[in-house]
Formats: sequence, C-alpha cells, structure tokens
Amino acid sequence: MRKCKVFVGNSHPELGKLVCERLGIEPAPCSLKKFANGETSVQIGASVRDEDVYVIQSGSPTVNDHIMELLILVSACRGGSARKITAVIPQFPYSKQCKMKKHRGAITARMLANLLIMAGADHVVSMDLHASQMQGFFTKPVDNLYGGPSLAKWIRENVPDYKDAVVVSKNPGGTKRVTALADSLKINFAMIHTDRRRAKDLYSQNKDLQQLRLRKQSMLRKSRPIVRQGDDPNEEENIIFSNGIQTARIRNGHVIGDEEADEEADEVAMESDEGDESTPVAPSDSYALGGTYDALDSEDEEDEEEEIHKEKLITLVGNVRDRAAIILDDMIDRPGSFISAAEHLVQNCGAKRVYVVATHGIFTGDCLEELEKCEYIHQIIVTNTFPIAVERLSSSKKLVSIDVSPIFAECIRRDHYGESISVLFDSLASI
Repeated sequence: MRKCKVFVGNSHPELGKLVCERLGIEPAPCSLKKFANGETSVQIGASVRDEDVYVIQSGSPTVNDHIMELLILVSACRGGSARKITAVIPQFPYSKQCKMKKHRGAITARMLANLLIMAGADHVVSMDLHASQMQGFFTKPVDNLYGGPSLAKWIRENVPDYKDAVVVSKNPGGTKRVTALADSLKINFAMIHTDRRRAKDLYSQNKDLQQLRLRKQSMLRKSRPIVRQGDDPNEEENIIFSNGIQTARIRNGHVIGDEEADEEADEVAMESDEGDESTPVAPSDSYALGGTYDALDSEDEEDEEEEIHKEKLITLVGNVRDRAAIILDDMIDRPGSFISAAEHLVQNCGAKRVYVVATHGIFTGDCLEELEKCEYIHQIIVTNTFPIAVERLSSSKKLVSIDVSPIFAECIRRDHYGESISVLFDSLASI
C-alpha cells in the first residue's frame, strides 16, 4: 500500500499490530511518551506529506490519557501536511454519554466528536457505537462497522443446536440489536424488562396472572379431546407458555425465590401492624403524575452503586424453556444486569445454557471475575476491540475473544483505494 501510513497508539497495540499484519505493512514509526509532569508528547518519525494516514486508538482503562494521545497524534499528522487523516477507534470512548440523562448534564460523546474534528480528523471508523445516532455528532464521514456478523459466525460454529436458541435483550433499549442478530441466525428472540419503580405491586399482579394461566392449562388438559394421529399433543401448552411472561424479584443484584419474598412480605406486614396506625405513610407512586421520579436510561445499567441494593422486578417476554439463551449487548461493563438476567433465565424460565455475548469487553473492576463465578453463565464471548490483559485471558475458563482485525484491515484497504465499504456491512462473516 503506497502513500499510506498506519500509526498505532498505546491504548491497544496488539490490535494495531494485527491490522498491520493483515495489510502487509509495518506500523509507522512514532514516539509516544509522557513528560515528568504528566503531559503527553508525540513525535512522528516518518514523512506523511500528501499521504493517507490512519491512526488506530481504541478505548482503554486509562481512557483520558489515550484520548489526548489520539488528539495530539492527529494534530501532528495535520501539521505534517497529510492528505487525509482517518481516526480508527474500535471502541469509541464516552459512548454511553451520548445523551443528557439528567438535568444540567453534558453530552460528552458529542464533545469528543468535536475535539476529533477540530484536531484535524477527516474520517472516523468505529465499531458498534452505543447509539447509531452518534454519527450525527460528526461533521465528517463516519463508518460504523458491525461486530454482529462475526459474533453470529461464532454462534453457528460453537453453540450446539443454535437453531433452537433464543437471542435475549437484557433491556428494552437493545431490542433492535437483538432482532438484527436473530434475523441473521433465523432464530427467535426475547426481551427482559427491569422495573425499578413498582416491583412489589407488579410482582404480585404477574404472579396472579401466572397462576391463572396454570389453572387454565390444567382445565384444558382435562377437557382436551382425544388426540388424533399426527396432531401435536403439546400444542395448547406451547401456546400458553409462549404468550406468557415470567417474572421474579431482584435484591442485591440476585434473583430471589418466592419463599424468600413471601417471608419478607410477612415480616413487613407484622411490622406495620405493630406500628402506629396514625403515622402517615409516604405514597409509593412518587413517579406518577406530579411526582419527582428521575427516570434512568432503559438501555444502560444502573448509574449508581446504590441501585444494586434496591429491589427490582425482572420480567422475561418470550420463551426460552429447554433452549440455549444468548444475552446480547454492545458492551460488557458491569456484571449486575448480566448475572440477574442469567439467574432469571435458568431458575425461573427453564433455559438450558446461557451465553453472554457482546462486541466490547470492557470488564470494569472485577466484572470478569464476578461473571466467572456465576454458575448460570456458560460462556462469555467478546471481540478484541478493547484491550484485555493477557493474564485475564489465559486464566479465564469462560471468556472467548474473537479477532476483528481483518474487518478493520479490509476497511482501511478499501478506503485507501477508493473502493466501497458498504460490502463490509453485508459480508463481514465471510472475511
């Protein structure tokens, strides 16, 4: 590849080297270091005049330092009279802060997009942005590559009886991503909804509905006519369960059983009887009309650690009984919602195995270790867009990392030669 330079940042050098190997070139020489006072220094060791420059820099645990490194490197290439500068960011930092969730908040992802353009980037390449609408933050072209086809290829090759599996979204905001994967695999999908506001009331209502459904099922069994040859004897039962919902309660990040919930309800009732009846009780529906409920983002996990200790209601809409469940999300950041979803799918919904699948494996803190401890999670599948320590990869028994460097290498090659990139969105699994 003539008239082309690929610079690799310090955030994910392994992925950058794999991309250069696929392209058949060496990473362009550059010096990336820090001064004693913490400032970042960048020195380019080759001429970039009138050449296409690609800077590979992903998110990392030290995200702020590597963002500054990316901006300075792009600015240095612009000062070196590069013809075109493309920022290749496999995992876009601050992508969860793509909208204002609370009053007087900041849309940090838009600010980072402005910084990249001001530094001199002419083109941005990323993979599975947290929200595809983030492309509107940029005034330059953006290519949002998909990791779904690569994940689908792994599922076809490694999940037994994947045609009977069900792709599950752990929140309503991720249903579009889940339906896309389910359509490519030609399998069913389901959705999990977590209600943080009125867990106890909805739990009792849904349990009553489930009991009514069971009574209806027993009545159908008694009144069912003689089954003719060729008929499915479980047809009525399948209809009942596939159209139903399964609910459970979550406390301290884990699903609790009916017995524990009933014991707690009895204790609360006894305490209320012993207390003063004249004491006014605060209304529980503070989220209703005129209340001050501050809604959390339905697509993200809890923003505060205190949310883990609050009781919530988890509901599955769909049928995973005696099937493999594939929980899909764009990133694995914290373990709470994945663990509670896996527990609910196995304990209450009858799933045989649970796979946790995501494009970006961020694994903040002890997230990976907590997922490893969960006996209901069979395997954890991510791509290598985010750097994971070699020690964690080698010591983990459940973690699987998929290499996506061929996708970025092919994108860089096509962009350099002026070829269409749209073909990547349709045939990524065949690369």
